[in-house]
Amino acid sequence: MPDTASSYDPRSLAAHCDRVWEESILASLETYIAIPNKSPMFDAQWQAHGHMQRATDWIAAWCRERPIAGMTVEIVQLEGRTPVILMEIPGSGPDTVLLYGHLDKQPEMVGWREGLGPWTPVREGDRLYGRGGADDGYAAYASLCAIEALQAQELPHSRCVVLIEACEESGSFDLPFYVEHLRARIGEPQLVVCLDSGAGNYEQLWLTTSLRGNWTAQLSVEILREGVHSGDAGGVVPSSFRILRQLLDRLEDAETGALRVPWLQAEIPAQRIEQARAAAAVLGKQVFERFPFVPGAHAASSDPVETILARTWQPSVAVTGAEGLPPLESAGNVLRPKTTVKLSLRFPPTIDPGPATQALRELLTHNPPYGARVTLDHAQGAAGWHAPPLEPWLERAIDQASRDHYGKPAMQMGEGATIPFMGMLGAAFPKAQFVITGVLGPESNAHGPNEFLHVPFAKRLTACMAQVLAEQFRQSGAPASG
Repeated sequence: MPDTASSYDPRSLAAHCDRVWEESILASLETYIAIPNKSPMFDAQWQAHGHMQRATDWIAAWCRERPIAGMTVEIVQLEGRTPVILMEIPGSGPDTVLLYGHLDKQPEMVGWREGLGPWTPVREGDRLYGRGGADDGYAAYASLCAIEALQAQELPHSRCVVLIEACEESGSFDLPFYVEHLRARIGEPQLVVCLDSGAGNYEQLWLTTSLRGNWTAQLSVEILREGVHSGDAGGVVPSSFRILRQLLDRLEDAETGALRVPWLQAEIPAQRIEQARAAAAVLGKQVFERFPFVPGAHAASSDPVETILARTWQPSVAVTGAEGLPPLESAGNVLRPKTTVKLSLRFPPTIDPGPATQALRELLTHNPPYGARVTLDHAQGAAGWHAPPLEPWLERAIDQASRDHYGKPAMQMGEGATIPFMGMLGAAFPKAQFVITGVLGPESNAHGPNEFLHVPFAKRLTACMAQVLAEQFRQSGAPASG
C-alpha cells in the first residue's frame, strides 16, 4: 500500500465512480424513488404505512453488499422514532470522518409534467426524475462509492462513519436523540461531509458556506362560530382572510418582501459578501433565471449579487399551505368563519431560533384586529449554520478536486435552505472542518414537481469526495498501514 494518499489517480477514481453509478447505484435509486416514504411531518401514519422502513431496509441492503473492507451496516431505531442507518468503516490513523445524508422525502406536490411523477423514476439523458433521488437518497450511495473508490486503488483513508437519517424533511426532530445515543460510536470527527446541499451550476464543485435557519408554524384566524351569508354580513363582519393579511403585514412588507422586524436581521460577514460577488461573476443572471417564472414574471431583483445575498443571508417568509378555503367548485357566497395558513420563515444563519420563536408568537397573536381569535400552533425553529474558516489544506483539496473532475475551480456560496443536522454538529464538534455540498443545481427543484438528479454531476461529485477523503488522510500525518 502507498505510504501516503498523494499517489491517487483522479482518472481511476472517476472511472470507478462512473462504473458503480451505472452498474449499481442508478438501478437501486430508481427502486428507492418509487417508495413513497414521506417524512413524518407529511405522513402522520408513517409507521403503520411502512414506507419509511421499506426505504431504510432497501438502502441498507445495498450498502451491505458493497466490497468495503471491515464495514458494518446497522439500522438503529429508538422506540417511536424514525430509524437511522449507521455505517462504520475502519481506517488508518486516529482521525474520524463523518458523512451525513437523509432518506426521508417531501410530499408529492402538484405540477409534474406528463410522463413524470413523484414515485415514478424516469431517466431522460443526464437526468433521473423522481422524488428524493437528489434530496437526498443519493447520499448513502455516493458516500460508500467514494470510500470504495479509494480502497479499489489501495489508498488509505481515515475511519469513516456514515449516518443516514429519516427525519430531515421534518426538521430532524429525532436526530438529537440519535446523536446522543450514538455519541460514543460516532466519536470526535475531524471532518464532516454533508451531501444534502446545492450547487450553483453543474460545471464545478460548490461548497456551501452557510445555511439559513427555518421556522414553521400554523397561524389561524377565527372571527365567527360558523359561516354566514356574505351579502348579509359583508361590510359588518371583517373576513378572516383580511385579518390574516393584517397580521402578516406586521411581519412582512407586502410590496418589497422585506421583513419588518429587526431581530430577524443579521450583519453579513465581509468574506461572504466577497464570495457572493465571485459566485455572481460566474453565474450571472442564472441565479434568478433558473427559477420557472411564468412568461412576463421576474425576480425581486435583477442584481445577481443582491439575489445571492437575499437567498442566503436575508430573512423571508412564505405561505406554504392553507385550510378553511373550500375548492372553487364548492365556494358559495359565504363569509367563512376561519382561515389557517402554514408559514415557512427563513432567517439568517447566525440568528438563534429560540428567542425568535417567542418574539414571533407575540408579534402575530398580541392584540388581534377586531378581537379575533388568533392562534399559533405547531411552531418550531431549526437553527441555521455558518461554516468555520476552512483550513488551507482543505481549501486546496476541494479546489484541486473540482479542477481534476470538472475542469474548473471550486466555488463557495451560501444556501437558502436549512439542514438542521449542521447546526447540531457545529455545536457538538466546534473544532471539526466541514464540507457541505450537494447536487441540487439549476432546475433540480427539490420539494417541487419534476425533481431530478443530474447524473453526470453526481458521479463527478462522488469522485471529488473520494479525493477529499484521500487528502484528509494525507494531511493527518498518519502512516499508512498494510
